[in-house]
Amino acid sequence: MYKIFLVIIFLFNFSFIAQAQKKEYKMVWHDEFNEKSLDTTQWNYVINGNGGGNNELQYYTNSPENVYLKDGHLYIVALKKSYKGKLYTSARIDTKGKEDFKYGRFEMRAKIPVGRGTWPAFWLLGQDIGKVGWPACGEVDIMEEVGFDPLWNHGSIHTPSSYGSTVNTSKIKVPDSHSKFHIYGVTWTPNKISFFIDNPEKPYYTYNPKIKNASTWPFNKPLFIILNLAIGGNWGGKMGIDNSTFPTTMEVDYVRVFQLK
Repeated sequence: MYKIFLVIIFLFNFSFIAQAQKKEYKMVWHDEFNEKSLDTTQWNYVINGNGGGNNELQYYTNSPENVYLKDGHLYIVALKKSYKGKLYTSARIDTKGKEDFKYGRFEMRAKIPVGRGTWPAFWLLGQDIGKVGWPACGEVDIMEEVGFDPLWNHGSIHTPSSYGSTVNTSKIKVPDSHSKFHIYGVTWTPNKISFFIDNPEKPYYTYNPKIKNASTWPFNKPLFIILNLAIGGNWGGKMGIDNSTFPTTMEVDYVRVFQLK
C-alpha cells in the first residue's frame, strides 16, 4: 500500500510539473476579415505581373474581382482573364513593412481552391529580404497545395543551405481541404519550426537543424506574412492548367498570430 501511495504522489507531482511547464500562448495579432474591405493598415496589396520569381502566369491586382471581403471571410479569386500581357489575374497580399513577428504560432483557417494549375500559399518571409535577398532572408511555407496533386498540403523551409529543390519539406494529406475549413499553421521557436494541420500539439513536420547558422537558420529575426493564389509556374504549372476550373477561390476565415505569455 505504501508503494502504491508513493506512485500516486509521483504521478501527481509529475502531472503538476508538466502542466506548469506547458507553454501558454496568447493572440497578439489577427485579422478576422469582418470589415467591408481589406484593412490596409495591416495588409498591402501586391500588384505586379512579374511571375513571383517562379515563372507564374498571373497578374496580381487589387481588383474586387480578385480580392474582396464578404460575411467575415477573405476571398482571393483567380480568373481566366487577359490583363497586361498575362492570361490570368489573381491576388496577393502581405504585411511587409506593417506587421512582422519574431517567433510565435501562425495560423490561417481556410478552404483551398480546386484546379490543375493552381498554387495557393500561406507563408512567411524575412523582413530583411530587401537587404540580404532570397534565400538569405529565410522562407517558411506554411500551406502550399498544387492543383495537379490535390489534397496534399506541403510544409517547407527555404534557407541558403536548402532552396529551389526544397530539401527541407514534408506533406500531409487533407482529404477535404477543398470542401471544409482547416487550420494551417506553424509554431516557430528559437530552436525549431513545427508544421501542423488543425492541432499544434500534433505537428507533421519539424525543422530543427543541429547546426544553426546563417546558412541553416536565418530565423532569428522578424518575418512577415503572405497570402496568395498563383497560377502555373515552375511547380504549379508542372502538369499544365485546366482552364475549365476558373474562376477558382481561396476562402480565408482568419489569420492569427500567437506568442508566449
